[in-house]
This record gives sequence, structure tokens and C-alpha cells, in this order.
Amino acid sequence: MKRMLNFQADRIELVLASHKVPARVTGGTVTPRFVRFQIMTPLGVKVRQVAGLAEELALSLNAPHCRVYRQEGQVQVEVPRSDGRAVGLLELCRRLATQHPQDLPPVTAVLGLDEEGAPLLLRLPSPDVAHVLIAGTTGSGKTALARTMVASLALLNPQRTLQLVLIDPKGRGLSPFAGLPHLLVPVITEVDEAVGMLHHLVAEMERRDAQGRSDPRLVVVMDELADLLLVGGKQMENVLTRLTQRGREAGIHLVASTQKPTAALMGGLIKSNFPVRLVGSVACADDARIATGLPGTGAERLLGQGDFLVVVKGQVTRLQAAYLDASEVPALVAQVQERGGWGNGDEHRLLPATGTDGSAAGLGRRIVRLWDRR
Repeated sequence: MKRMLNFQADRIELVLASHKVPARVTGGTVTPRFVRFQIMTPLGVKVRQVAGLAEELALSLNAPHCRVYRQEGQVQVEVPRSDGRAVGLLELCRRLATQHPQDLPPVTAVLGLDEEGAPLLLRLPSPDVAHVLIAGTTGSGKTALARTMVASLALLNPQRTLQLVLIDPKGRGLSPFAGLPHLLVPVITEVDEAVGMLHHLVAEMERRDAQGRSDPRLVVVMDELADLLLVGGKQMENVLTRLTQRGREAGIHLVASTQKPTAALMGGLIKSNFPVRLVGSVACADDARIATGLPGTGAERLLGQGDFLVVVKGQVTRLQAAYLDASEVPALVAQVQERGGWGNGDEHRLLPATGTDGSAAGLGRRIVRLWDRR
């Protein structure tokens, strides 16, 4: 591995030098999905000079593409690995529930692993979270990430403290959770039913506000937000605006996903009321800027299949989303129906946890290796 890393570092330096960009590779980070090289440049070299050579670097390294960005005072060149592997949700949740229960506050979704190999969690009741937007093109893993959030919430929170409303217009991404005891109503697949349910939640929000209540927490997970807004029209937009503006205090949280992060969709509703963005691979730099709300994030160069950026208050964190295959959902639902999940003292009676290839996943530990070039 070290020989290959040194070879790639030499190639990077050669490409930059051939374009009169003096730079030196000082080290990097090896993760299951990519290798990130740290580039030291002398004073006066602009980041965009290196970023402009991304295609030449990818060609030299025989990679499909490279992502170049600035992080903590250094330029980073990120190269995808050909032997990347997925992060298994069941094994990750198992380790969290048994080894780190104190790190699991109520109504917290497990997202996956950050770029340092540590579990990344999202506590929905936090004032900085409240509502979440998942954006990404087909193949980015946005529906799989929504499925991961639903599964982890159900596994780690008892029904008495958490209820779910799932809206799935296509009837494929979230419908496997149909038997989940946390569901307030059966999985909704029709837009008219979705609008009616959201109006009901607005009434529930007003009732809770009048009573000063916020429990049990209600999490509404919506797939294909753009299609729902297109078909539901102004009525859908108005009811979503009310819920996102006032829902957090009443214990109501929205998680919405879309594959069309256009300027029309990301209008006032999204910009003002979805403070957390989970952005996967998008089609172009303009879509990346609109989806993240920030320029130069490089979301258009993400690897897909669960490779995401988490954007919170202008801060960007790299995420490899934990994966739960749709075929695993029925067994998970049966587990929750029978034993109430993993947050009720049943941590030692869990489903077998395997990776996507059927082998033991072995995740939840430090999986990132630092590489120093001497």
C-alpha cells in the first residue's frame, strides 16, 4: 500500500510541476472509499490553480475523477479507491448500542462514518438540526440514506418516545417499513393523502403548542420532495412551510429527500427551514452550490453510493452513509415488532450483522489510516 501511495504522490507532484504549479505531497488519509493526499504549496499559489488541474490529475492516476478542495490550511486531492467498501448499518448500530449507549440521546439518527472513521449521529431535536434535506442524483444513495435514518431511529428509540410518518410517492424506498410499530399511519403513497396527513400534523402542532407539549416526537420522512411539491402545488408548499417553521418546538421534525436540487425547489421553503443538508453526488457545480448553499464544495465530484457531505451552519463534514439493503428491512421490522428495538435493554439479543457481501462488517472502530510521506 505504501509503495502505491508514494507512486501516486510522485504522479501528483509531476503533473503539478509540468503545469508550473510548485507543490509537494506531505501525506494523506486512507479510507475505505478514497485516498486523500495533502498538498503543500508555496505562498502565492492559488487553490484554483490546483483545482483547475483535477482532470489532468485523474488522468495521470488512472482514476475516474479527482476532487480538489481546501481544508484546514491545506489543499486536498481526493482520489477514489477501486476497492471501496460499504458501511453496514446493523453492525454500526450494534456497536453503538452495546459499547456507547451514553452517546445515543433520544431521537438520534445514525448516519454513518465521518472522514476520520468515527460514527456520525444526528440529533433531530437539536436547535441546529430540527429538519433535514437529503439531496442527490440517482445513484447517490439518497433514498438509502433516508432508509438508514428510519431504521436507526426505530432500532434505537422505543415507540412510546418516537412515532414516524413515511411518505413514499414511488412506493419503493420506504414501503418495506410498512409493518414498523412506530408508524403513526400506514406508509403514504398518494399525494392527496400526504397533503391531508400534513394538515393533520399542523393541527397536532397547534394543539401541542397550546398545551406546551413536544412528546412523543414525530418524524416525517418524505421521499421525492420535488415530485410532491409539483403535484401537490401551493397547498403542499404552504403546509410544509408551516410545519418547518414551527414544528421543532412541538416535537415535529421533517426529513425530505430530492434528486432535483434546482433553484426553483431550493427557494424560501428550503433555504430558511432546512438547516441541515445531506448532499450526495449531483450533476454539476451549480447543483452543488444550490444544494449545499455554499460555493466550491465539490459535491459534483462525490463518489455516489452513500458518499455525502453534511452541511450544518456553513460547516461541511464528509460522510460515508451506513447502508441497509431493502432485503434486510423485513427482518429488522420483525426484530422491532418482537423485541421493541435495541434501545429497550435488548442489546444482547440482536440480529446477525453482516456486510453487504454477507461477511462480518467489523465497523464502528477507527477505519482510517494516516499516511506520512517521509
